[in-house]
Amino acid sequence: METPVRQGLGPTCSDYREEMMLLALRRRLQEETLDESARSRLLAEIGELERRLGMS
Repeated sequence: METPVRQGLGPTCSDYREEMMLLALRRRLQEETLDESARSRLLAEIGELERRLGMS
């Protein structure tokens, strides 16, 4: 689901929730105990959230 571009309006609750999810995923990525497949899944999730938030 794409977040619509809203001119002049602040972020929605959904935007905030996705940003918090992104921060949590990035924090998990810092864990040294992650195996390569878990790291790959996290990177894919991070990429998708960044795309939805217009960060990439």
